Amino acid sequence: TQNFYQEAPSWSPNGRVLIFYRETAGGKKGQGSSAKLWAIDITGYNEVKIKTPTDASDPSWSGLLSK
Repeated sequence: TQNFYQEAPSWSPNGRVLIFYRETAGGKKGQGSSAKLWAIDITGYNEVKIKTPTDASDPSWSGLLSK
């Protein structure tokens, strides 16, 4: 069984990358969940975790990246 769920997908402006967040349940009793951003290319391969200073969710693309 999986101990995570994925939500809030958002396509890049060029339609080649999908960004989403994955929330993972805590492993130990009393430990909360963790939400991290992930990206995957249109082929369904090359999944990468995006480093953020804290938990993150509900991603969207900035106009700065489309130039």
